[in-house]
Amino acid sequence: MAVPKHKISRSKRGKRRSHNKLNIKLLSIDIKTGETHLRHHITTKKFYKGKKIL
Repeated sequence: MAVPKHKISRSKRGKRRSHNKLNIKLLSIDIKTGETHLRHHITTKKFYKGKKIL
């Protein structure tokens, strides 16, 4: 049975696991336009949280 000889540090463990993340895009729907957009971003029609920006 394979047994590790030394304790693996948190940084080594973190470097190995750095690519084990989920790549799910979080989407929201704007209140006024009903347009789907990325969270914390403005829509293509320049709305953010139901208010016109720019």
